Amino acid sequence: MQYISTRGAAPAVGFVHAVLESLAPDGGLYIPETWPQFTPDEIAAFAGKPYAEVAATIIGKFAGDEIGTDVLAELCAEAYATFNHPAVVPLTQIGAQGFIAELFHGPSLAFKDVAMQILARLYDHILAGQRRKLTILCATSGDTGGAAVEAFRGRENVRVVALFPEGRISEVQRRFMTAATEKNVACVAVDGAFDDCQAIVKEAFSDNVLRQAVDLSGVNSINFARIAAQIVYYFTTAVALGAPHRPIAFSVPSGNFGDAFAGYAASRMGLPIARIVVATNSNDILARAFEDGRYARGGVNATQSPAMDIQSASNFERLYFECVRRDGVETARAFKAFADAGVIDIPPQALAMMRELFRGYTASENETARTMLATLNETGELIDPHTAVGVAGMRTAGDATPVIVLSTAHPAKFPEAVEAATGRAPDLPASVAALARKPERFDRLPNDAAAIKAYVRAFAEA
Repeated sequence: MQYISTRGAAPAVGFVHAVLESLAPDGGLYIPETWPQFTPDEIAAFAGKPYAEVAATIIGKFAGDEIGTDVLAELCAEAYATFNHPAVVPLTQIGAQGFIAELFHGPSLAFKDVAMQILARLYDHILAGQRRKLTILCATSGDTGGAAVEAFRGRENVRVVALFPEGRISEVQRRFMTAATEKNVACVAVDGAFDDCQAIVKEAFSDNVLRQAVDLSGVNSINFARIAAQIVYYFTTAVALGAPHRPIAFSVPSGNFGDAFAGYAASRMGLPIARIVVATNSNDILARAFEDGRYARGGVNATQSPAMDIQSASNFERLYFECVRRDGVETARAFKAFADAGVIDIPPQALAMMRELFRGYTASENETARTMLATLNETGELIDPHTAVGVAGMRTAGDATPVIVLSTAHPAKFPEAVEAATGRAPDLPASVAALARKPERFDRLPNDAAAIKAYVRAFAEA
């Protein structure tokens, strides 16, 4: 399996290279040269199998012969043994045709654990063989940083620097990062929004001197291994509801678009998906793109669903590349224009292809709060505000097709928002209660790429 850049000016590479380098040298994102396929019989055979076994099969399609089958099976078994539910991603019914896929049973209580736990073990396995140490730099709108710290803390061959926008994530999200005491972890509060943090990470990766000096790598959703791991729960949840014998729809709370793009990938691999609703809060760049054909950056609004407070969704570049028929020159032109002017007018043919699968939906703050309350009253389920955005979007998915909402975080990660909306405080898992008693350790830096790159270099060298 070879991986190519969305911008067309980088050589094809193997799976291990794509995972460790994360971003292609031409600034594009890696994507498989061809999408691997599953037959209907192979998909149906996933029914009843342990989650780790299905994960090893699906991720193995992307790893090819670079990681042994037995090794990958062992890594997946270890990764998903860290989850506190035997199904790893269980389904809960919330209506006649509505279901919630609970993606929050991992160590940091967020969907990012599903990918990050296996990614950490892939890094360990690969780096041990290469006798190499890497510096991971990631930006987080709330959950990626906590999941990365939980997955990589204390690991011998990896250093982690997590950037987060100060004052724009919940206290619980912050503490999952800042309570870590291991010396290979550094957390930085940036005076800016998540998009600023993300832009700094991209600039750091384009700095070849820094990249080589600290052996820089990334675990944000630009890393294709994250996408590969997220594809798995589309297959397991859809099969549980009757796929491939009937199509299933999904409603995905979306900020950086990685989770929704994983659904696109699953459909390309043979899973019959009727519709993917890309549900956003008022930071609705994605919903607007699918509705009016303009991918246009706006100001970032602070909301009760802060992990989605994003106006530059990195993984949209992968979808754009696919829908302009893998034209790397056009993709590079479009995203350079977006970096400069903040807008892309999606070509009509590409927009039509996007609309074959995707539909956008925007939930207001009031609707998000009402949905949390209504879900509790009607089903007894307490959901977090991100999941509530997905549940609101679920109602637009169309006909009588079953709809799965991806529940991206445990309500205990947003206790203030949940209690304000429902009048009920979520029960705190032991891991969250323990965080409140631990001291925090982080640094504050300005929204300045040069200052943060210097910090990363000093941390790596120390």
